[in-house]
This record gives sequence, C-alpha cells and structure tokens, in this order.
Amino acid sequence: MPVIEIRQASEHAGEEVTVQGWLYNLRESGKLLFPLIRDGTGIMQGVVSKGAVSPETFERVRDLTQESSLRATGRVRADARAPGGFELDISEVDVIQRIPPDRPYPITPKEHGIEFLMDHRHLWLRSSRQRAILGVRHEIIKACRDFFDDRGFTLVDAPIFTPAACEGTTTLFEVKYFDDKAYLTQSGQLYNEAAAAAVGKTYCFGPTFRAEKSKTRRHLTEFWMIEPEVAFAHLDDICALAEELVAFVVGRVLDRRRAELKTLGRDASKLEACILPFPRITYDEAVKILQTKGSGIQWGSDFGGTDETILSQQFNKPVVVTHYPGQVKAFYMAPDPQRPELALCVDMLAPEGYGEIIGGGERIADYDLLLRRIEENRLPREAFEWYLDLRRYGTVPHAGFGMGIERVVAWICGLDHVRETIPFPRMLYRLKP
Repeated sequence: MPVIEIRQASEHAGEEVTVQGWLYNLRESGKLLFPLIRDGTGIMQGVVSKGAVSPETFERVRDLTQESSLRATGRVRADARAPGGFELDISEVDVIQRIPPDRPYPITPKEHGIEFLMDHRHLWLRSSRQRAILGVRHEIIKACRDFFDDRGFTLVDAPIFTPAACEGTTTLFEVKYFDDKAYLTQSGQLYNEAAAAAVGKTYCFGPTFRAEKSKTRRHLTEFWMIEPEVAFAHLDDICALAEELVAFVVGRVLDRRRAELKTLGRDASKLEACILPFPRITYDEAVKILQTKGSGIQWGSDFGGTDETILSQQFNKPVVVTHYPGQVKAFYMAPDPQRPELALCVDMLAPEGYGEIIGGGERIADYDLLLRRIEENRLPREAFEWYLDLRRYGTVPHAGFGMGIERVVAWICGLDHVRETIPFPRMLYRLKP
C-alpha cells in the first residue's frame, strides 16, 4: 500500500493508501468514528464505520488519545466538507504509540497561559497556529535565498566565534575559547566585506547574538539574519536592493502561503500593499514627523521602539529612512560628504507598527578614517588589523545591510510578539526548552 503525505491526497482520490501521523482530534457519532490525523503537511479526516472494520480495529481507534501516533490505511475519497477536501475511509489502523489517559498530552483545547505554552514549546509547535508560522518562516528564508542566488550573489558563511565587537561592546556574549576568550557574533558584516572584495556580491545567513537586557516584544538574544554586501555599491544602490528584497519576499509569501496566513487570521490585503516603490524619507524629515505626532525626540537621538511604531504607522508599506546622525550608528558607517555629521545609512521600518526590519548602509572605504573611528570608539586595533587590510589592499566603495528574519516573520504573520517567530526562542529570562 503506498504511503502518502496528506498534502498529496488529491493525487490519490479513489486509491487505497496509508497515512502516517498523529491524532489531532477524535469525534464519535453513533456507529461512526471521525479521527482527524495530522502529519505536518496537513490535516485529514478519517472515517471508521463499525460495520466496515473488525471490532478490534473500531475499538483501537475509539481508544486513541490526543497526539497518539498511528498509521491509517484506507481509500481516499473527495468530500468538500472535509478539511482539505478529502477523507480517508479507514479499513485498518496500526497504533505506534497510544498516550496513556492517566498522563495525557499537556496542551489541550482549553486556554493556556503564555508561560505554560513557552515552557512546553517543544509540544506547542504541533498546533495549527505554530505550524503555520513555521511554514511562513520557511517560505521567507527560501525567498531570501532565491532572491540573492538568482541575482548572482555568492553565499559565504561568516564565523560565529569572533575576536571583537562589530556593533557595540555592551551587547556581546563572551565565551571561553581554549586559553583565550571569544564572543558570539553580532553580525557577519565585517567578514562579508572581505568576501565582497573576493566575489563582488555576497551574502551570509546565520544566527546572531545580542546580549541586550531587553524584554520588549521585538527582542531576542539569538536570532537569524541575512546580510548582503556589494562591492562598488553606494547608499542608493543598497536602498534599492533592500526594497526589492522585501517586495519579493512578501510577494512570494502571498503567492505560496495564503492558507497559512488564513490560519493566522492575517489580513492579506495589508501585505498586498507592499509593492514598489517604497516611500523614502531622511532622518531630518522623520524627526519632524515624530515631533508633530507628539514624540519628545530631539535631533541627534536614535529612534526608540515607540518612535519607530509612530513612524511606520504613517505609511501602508515599508518606509526607508536614511542619513541618521553618525553618532548613533556603528563606527564603520561612511559619512555623508555633504554633511559629515550624517552617516550614509539606511533603516527600513515595516508598517503597522512593527518597526525596524533592515539596517545597513555604505561602509567607510578610506583607511585613515576607518582607523580614526576604531580609535575613537576605543576598539582594540589588533583585533581589527585584518579589517584594516581591506582598506590597504584594493579598497573600493561598498555597502550592505542586515535583515532580521524574526522581525520580518512577525510582521508578515501579524504576530504580537517575536517569541513565536522562531522555533525555540532565547530571551532575557528564557533559555529552555
């Protein structure tokens, strides 16, 4: 008997097949049992008729408990009323594991608190909502890879252990490294700059770590970031690349993951507005908007989460903000030749109050200026000698950005908190499961 995935049911209408999975729910009506079986690709309703199977098989199904694992064999039948449009007329069931009733599956249809669900995250992932989020996350990551691969970028993996800070020394996780010490990476960007000088257009994709003692709905201590870097690129080039990437990713999700968005109750029309061109404003313009909306921000300050929310709510699609004061940006950001107090940088804010999803800009290409910035930020020069080499040997204008996967997932899925965007979140007070 062929073993199929539930998503393939339409290809096997009228055929005898076997489905493997877990019991999602069980309903009884007279001499009929209706087990709902999930296998990770979908949910399928089975029908067990008391007169069509052996008494042992009927009782075997009747005694199943939530999340018991099983194999069910039967004939696939089209039924528009059934989940997915197909049912399985079951003739035989092989129970792999029946969960004992005296120690039932801990997550039931009743309401559970978020701490309980997070403590049982390893089981909570099986719920329809969480599986939908995982599906959208997968599509976003695949879309990012397809976007860069199809445009001639080369994937170059950056190290997770680094000898020094990239963004700032206050958010580093320090680890023992044999007889020395190292830090968990904050970004692959510096290494990306080296790769860009080798292959022209590169990107890395991997976990990054920030030891921020933050408990906001937008923060994780471990998250995934995709970071492109392009040789001979300037700020405008990288702004356009970021806009094209986000529009492509949203379009891909709308094209392939409508069912998951529906499961999540996401208003897809808000995502459909995410088409090019995106609005672009300068930091100066953004500050004026914020001040007219009641924010107490003063020129020269970085935007907080509330400021980003206010700004993003003024637009129905992502907004690109450029030319922040250099004092609030990283040491490697190139200054604006027309106004040296500004950096040639860009942040992209997602609409609906989701805040920053992309940060980047043009890098300093001049050796003397980069060295001065390293010294001004009191960074250990010896740890950055290799980085300075990139300006000694064939320096060129170059630019790039980082896009946080979890924040993009939160926005596209319409989630209230970033903790649901990653299978096993790491936060200030959460290191398990």
